[in-house]
Parts: sequence; structure tokens; C-alpha cells
Amino acid sequence: MNMKFSKLLLPLCCFSVLLTLSAASTLLFQGFNWESCNKQGGWYNSLMNTVDQLAQAGVTHVWLPPPTHSVSAQGYLPGKLYDLDDSRYGNAAELKSLINAFHQKGIKCVADIVINHRCGTKQDGSGIWCIFEGGRSDGKLDWGPHFICRDDTAYSDGTGNLDSGAPYPDAPDIDHLNPTAQQGLIEWMNWLKTEIGFDGWRFDFAKGYAASVMKIYMQGTSPDFAVGEIWNSLSYGNDGKPNYNQDSHRNELANWVQGAGGAITAFDFTTKGILQAAVQGELWRMIDPNGKPTGLIGIMPRNAVTFIDNHDTGSTQKRWPFPSDKVMQGYAYILTHPGVPSIFYDHFFDWGLMEGIKQLTAVRTRNGINQSSSVKIMAADADLYVAMIDGKVIVKIGPRYSVGNLIPPNFKIATSGQDYCVWEKQ
Repeated sequence: MNMKFSKLLLPLCCFSVLLTLSAASTLLFQGFNWESCNKQGGWYNSLMNTVDQLAQAGVTHVWLPPPTHSVSAQGYLPGKLYDLDDSRYGNAAELKSLINAFHQKGIKCVADIVINHRCGTKQDGSGIWCIFEGGRSDGKLDWGPHFICRDDTAYSDGTGNLDSGAPYPDAPDIDHLNPTAQQGLIEWMNWLKTEIGFDGWRFDFAKGYAASVMKIYMQGTSPDFAVGEIWNSLSYGNDGKPNYNQDSHRNELANWVQGAGGAITAFDFTTKGILQAAVQGELWRMIDPNGKPTGLIGIMPRNAVTFIDNHDTGSTQKRWPFPSDKVMQGYAYILTHPGVPSIFYDHFFDWGLMEGIKQLTAVRTRNGINQSSSVKIMAADADLYVAMIDGKVIVKIGPRYSVGNLIPPNFKIATSGQDYCVWEKQ
């Protein structure tokens, strides 16, 4: 196959100055799906029953759903940001009890921060829903149309700044260049830390405002861990499959991380897109021209959060799902490779994959695999991918059973399943 490869846009020498705020052995768990808001008895109460199991699996951080009042049941059209009692997941007291239960097991809690846009709770004199209420008696986060980007013409009064990021048509786009808005949102996030107990942030639709603004939010709130959602399409060929070279896609993520100050992580959508194509008989996709992994973890692993599916790509939305019969191959890959792996609730609790995933997390923990672990790719053919991590673990995915002489005699099988196997150095 004759391919042309573009050079990496982001020089590797820059990466050494990038720092993450979290520990090097971070293991993230997404603690909800798209239907969690409909749980009888409340989702927060339901999650109380999972704390011990997640601790046993080595989870260090749990990502919880948007906690605030919202026009939509799932929480992604927020209104009164200080009102945590008007949530379909439960009330503020239940949330604080859940966070405390996780903390007692040494697990930190990540809030889903939806601040790109916000829904007005009152209409102005023209009938436009552009009057915002914070949900407090002291007027905090009570805003008017001046706090809306002026190019969001459906809601704005024309006095705000232009949008610094991508538009969001379903709700008013907040003017994140407004210093009063910035300060109000920083104060609110710090309240979520001090009063509710959250430790870190998952920023929804982070491409909706400038990376330089994200840097301000990171500096103003000092989270233990933070990850941004920058979900843009991969490049595709005429056959409908992803192109082999996705450098521009992963460099976009890397440039955003740098622009946001280097302390934040980004969901590695590049790795997800390539991996879910690769496990369908095209595992040659998993090595780049420099012999590195092909996603963000190949150029900036300390700032990459790898995942198989989430509430958008999988669950009942299925907007970009991983092949359902190959999910464990995906976990064998991300749980043995660098970056911060994220485990999805559905796969762990609903798909019968808990034990297989726990065996993989145990290998990761025993061998100290972390964000910056080294990867030596030993094979990347259509039906076989083999890599050694930190010289201590070897992983194989793909349907080919024989791996020839690739596995040294001092490596023994630690866990295996359908089309995957992991060895540990003895």
C-alpha cells in the first residue's frame, strides 16, 4: 500500500513542558449513560451500590453526570447552575453522600461541566428566552442577554463579544470573553469543589470557546483532573473508511491542549476512530510512520484520555459506536497502553464484561502502566497487533492465533479472551 504521510504539526520537543495535574496512574470511569436520568429511585442512589466494585477495579476517578437544573433530562441544557436539587439524577444531598462514599474509597469525582451554552429561565420583553437565573437568592449567575455572544442572533441583544469557538444552535451561546462571566463560572466551579466535594472537571463541548479561555478556567479552579471534549470528524476516504493518516486530527487535539495551558487532558477521539476501524480486519492502522501509536497517545500520551464508547457514541444514542463484538479487544488495547483509559458504565455493569475488564486493570496496576508508559509495536498486520509496554507487558489483539516467535519465553499469559491476550514478564 503506497501512502503519503504528512509530518507531525506539533514538535515532540514541546511535550516535555506539558504537565498534567493528576497522578500518573489515573483510571477514569464514566458513571452514567444516556438513560441514567430515568432511573427509578434516582441515579445517585443507584451508584452508591457500585462504589466497592469500582474501588476493587482500581478506578481512581469517577465522571458523574451534569449535576444542575436543566431543560433536558440528561443535563446538557443547563439553566440554574447553582440549583442541584432540580436534577433528574437526584438532589444535592444525595450527590454529596455519593461523593463522600467514593472519597472514603480513595476515588475522586469529576463533574460534567456544561458551560459553553446555557438556557434562559425567563423571557425578555420581546419573548426571547435570554434571562438567566443562577438559582440563588444573592443573584449570582443572574445574567441578561449581554452575556450571550452577539453572533448568536436568535438570543443575543448584540452587545456581547463574538463567539470565540464553534456555534451551538440548541441554546444561547455564552460569551466566554466576558470577564464577569468568566469570574462567575470560576466561582461556581470552586463552589462545586468546596461545597459539594467535586475534585475535577469534564468539560462538555469544549470546542465552543477558545482554548485560551479554558486556560483561564483551569488556572482559576485548579482541578485535580480535567478533560475536555473536542469531538471533530476524522478524515475519510471515498470508501467511507477513515484515512490512514489522521495526523491533522490528533494535532488539533494536541494544539488545543497546549492552548489551554498544557495541564488539561483531551478525549482521544483519534484513537477511538482508528481503533474501531482497525479491529475490523485492518490492524495495520495502529502504527504510524514513526512506529508510534496513531492517536493522540502517540504524540502526547500524558494528555490523552482513551475510551471505547461514552453516553454519546454508545448507549442508546449510538452516534459512533465501537463494534459491539470487539469491545474487549478495545479495552485490551487502551488498558495496556499509555494515556488515561476511561471505562464506560454500560460495558462494565450491563454487558457482562466486568471480570474481563478487571483482569486488564489488574495487569495495568501491577505493572505500573501509566500516562507516559513506553510502547514498542512489534506487529501491526491486518489480523494481528502486538505491542510491548514498558518492557513488562505484551498485548495482542486480532483474530490471528499464532504470534510466531514474538513473545519471549520469560513472558507468561496474564489474561485472555476472544481475539486478545496479555502477557506479563516473569
